[in-house]
Amino acid sequence: MKSQEEEWLLKEKYAGKKCEAFFTDCKRLALGEPLAYIIGFSPFLDCKIWLDNRPLIPRPETEFWTEEAIKAIRGGETISLGLDTESPRILDLCAGSGCIGVAVAKAIPEARVDFGEIDARLLPTITKNIFENLVETENCNVIHTSLFSNLPGRYDYILTNPPYIDITLNRTDKSVKEFEPYVALFGGIDGLEIISQLIIDATSHLAVGGQLWIEHEPEQSQTIKDLGLENGFSVNTQKDQFKVERYSILVLQ
Repeated sequence: MKSQEEEWLLKEKYAGKKCEAFFTDCKRLALGEPLAYIIGFSPFLDCKIWLDNRPLIPRPETEFWTEEAIKAIRGGETISLGLDTESPRILDLCAGSGCIGVAVAKAIPEARVDFGEIDARLLPTITKNIFENLVETENCNVIHTSLFSNLPGRYDYILTNPPYIDITLNRTDKSVKEFEPYVALFGGIDGLEIISQLIIDATSHLAVGGQLWIEHEPEQSQTIKDLGLENGFSVNTQKDQFKVERYSILVLQ
């Protein structure tokens, strides 16, 4: 009996037709390689995110809070914060595949979206995802950067899924560790190395009233709140669809 993953592989990559390449891919599945890499893409909201050069595979939790961010950007709260509602300036930082920024740009065509990514190999992947999802390309800018190093100016929203796994904890699935990019997963001894720097630096790259949305582990919530308050943010931590504290919204005061 075929597994659900094999059935999905057969349907999505081979249009239901079994061939030698299909059985080769089944062996890759059996060895633990993620289905998304074998197929070559992953769905994300109403986008098809290509995974050329193997960026981090988009997660359902990220999809959940990205949809919430889209609602916030579209919503009336942006007006009360004094942000640019005509063409909000948005940054997808630690962009990876660009899934967050592409979904936002597709949902809000008037938005100006920058994609910041440290791995130069992924810049063409982000560009491909912008084009393939029929996003307004003139409003998008893909930038090779280490955090904010090459990002001048200020944003209304910074949305980020940074590396946040604690390298000392042995709870990451074997297939994730073996196949997905280390640099996109692990955030130092406590998982907060990148997040801490990001919060501090974001104060110089957000408009007053601007929002920083950060994905993180639930046990990191209090540290993020404390660091945010120390740096002039209000902090609101939210649960994902699985009732886990998964992301925080920091608003620059």
